[in-house]
Amino acid sequence: MSSAGEAGPGSRAAQPAPATTVMPVVFVVDDDVSVRESLELMILAAGWHPETFPSATDFLAHPRLGGPSCLVLDVSLPDLNGLDLQKRIVDWTDMPIIFITGYGDVPTSVQAMKAGAAEFLTKPFNDDVLLSAIRQAIERSRIELAREAELHALRNCHASLTPREREIMVLVVSGRPNKQIAAELGISEITVKAHRGRVMRKMQVESLAQLVRVAAALDGSARRSG
Repeated sequence: MSSAGEAGPGSRAAQPAPATTVMPVVFVVDDDVSVRESLELMILAAGWHPETFPSATDFLAHPRLGGPSCLVLDVSLPDLNGLDLQKRIVDWTDMPIIFITGYGDVPTSVQAMKAGAAEFLTKPFNDDVLLSAIRQAIERSRIELAREAELHALRNCHASLTPREREIMVLVVSGRPNKQIAAELGISEITVKAHRGRVMRKMQVESLAQLVRVAAALDGSARRSG
């Protein structure tokens, strides 16, 4: 299967989906027009919205959406093949990839799965097998989008903290008691308690355990984006 020129980097941020957008989008990249048309009909019949492209270049030029989605991707695309496209969009974790190919081999499938592909199917495959893979990929996309939304809300909460409150939060989640924090910062224990209370309210948590989980989530997100 052929077509696809050199594409630009797949690093555009997803645009927020309108509140009314609920139908999952299934993207299809395959240079065989008959494959694209048959998959488009199958996707429509399953109740999803298809977006088809003859090349990786065309796909990368399409604006990203913020709703649940997945990508059905042919491996054998020239210039920028399926595995190359997968590398370009490695950060698009809310869009799981289902590889399809007529020339599958073990090393290629292993490479694709190690890089995070949701499924690797060899043509011809049963429609039910692909539909099942798409359903699972869309559910995975929903979960990832929900996780990203939660992290976004946590970042907003954390951004509302004052520099002193952030300092207090770091010390609190490290397990230091109020008395020790007060001594380290040269402030009174009463002041520490006041700051700690504001941290809890602003971070919307009710216990130290919850605050620790929130801090771990923020730290993990910062490490991944860094």
